[in-house]
Amino acid sequence: MGLPRWMLKDALSDASRIVELAIKTALRPDGTAIPDAMMYAVKGGKTLRGFLVLEGAKLHHVDPNVAAPIAGAIEAIHAYSLVHDDLPCMDDDALRRGQPTVHRKWDEATAVLAGDALQALGFELIMYADVPDRQKIVLLHMLTLDAGARGMVGGQAMDIAAETAGTQLTLEQIEALQAKKTGALIEWAAAAGPRMTVDADEMPMRVYGRALGRAFQIADDILDVEGDAATVGKAVRKDASAGKATFVSLLGLDAAKRRAETLVEAACDALSPYGNDAETLRDAARYVITRDK
Repeated sequence: MGLPRWMLKDALSDASRIVELAIKTALRPDGTAIPDAMMYAVKGGKTLRGFLVLEGAKLHHVDPNVAAPIAGAIEAIHAYSLVHDDLPCMDDDALRRGQPTVHRKWDEATAVLAGDALQALGFELIMYADVPDRQKIVLLHMLTLDAGARGMVGGQAMDIAAETAGTQLTLEQIEALQAKKTGALIEWAAAAGPRMTVDADEMPMRVYGRALGRAFQIADDILDVEGDAATVGKAVRKDASAGKATFVSLLGLDAAKRRAETLVEAACDALSPYGNDAETLRDAARYVITRDK
């Protein structure tokens, strides 16, 4: 049956506060606009990835104070990716999370440097976490893979290449692209909880995160068709105008929705080893495909 929606919203809001505090605490004024631009880039999002870290930690009996810098880390990495994605040399977006993008509020150089600094901060925050050294190394190593050329960056490069390709990507190619661009960091966030502890089985959370990441991207493609910029907080219908292949363009709107629902069911099923303790994570999966932004 699930939890009331307000409970999930409260959990996401709590995650936002925890993440913002972790990042703000790590920043120092340096006489430039960079720290302010970094905080600006972090605020206003769903904080889904940080939420997944905190909920996964709770499932594995890790103190929230221990998990906080790790939740901050993944949100810093995610924010850096958005700042760079919005630049004129990539997606050239003027709006993000209902506000001007960082390069519009400041300038392109500030946006590049703020993104660079957020990426570095992500790894720095993991070093602050009070977890065993072996677990810290695992978290760092997997983040280098999932955030780099074999993960998120590689997915973004594939996306850019697809825009100038002579033919549209197939469904299989879109799935491979999005598994890197969107899915890699979501899977990392979901698996962070068991990775903080010694000898915990990370596979249930990895399977959950993988299915959730795919459902999340399909929901994004649906919002690009059905959403409005004021609610979504960024430009919509850009994919169709650019002629890009998406889950919606390849499957059709109704079939894309059905696939997202199937992925959510798979994500929820992956949590069966945790029983009722994972109900908030199940509700998060359902929320991903019913959100309006």
